[in-house]
Amino acid sequence: MSYERRKIKIGKVVSDKMDKTIVVSVEWLQPHRVYKKNVRKWSRFKVHDASNECRLGDTVRIIETKPVSKTKRWKVEEILQKGDVADLQPSEINVDDLDSSGHELVEAEATEVND
Repeated sequence: MSYERRKIKIGKVVSDKMDKTIVVSVEWLQPHRVYKKNVRKWSRFKVHDASNECRLGDTVRIIETKPVSKTKRWKVEEILQKGDVADLQPSEINVDDLDSSGHELVEAEATEVND
């Protein structure tokens, strides 16, 4: 298969929990069959990432290749943009440090309240 005939897609990494495999979600538009409005759809591809350098939220270019496993038919060609994903998980938020509106209490505000 020549390089010119291989399919190329651009998508976002939605999972990187497997070894040497990432899951990439590719969005595309398709007109609704009755209303003709463009509807956003997405496909998820399992992609071979030999060096394990892709992370969650990255935008990558993937290229079609020969079957690597039962479900992997794509490989990472290039990382286009590194994604910014928050390091703080919801389970790590301490509820005692929040006021009634859900905002963090600052030390200066806490001392003014005590005075």
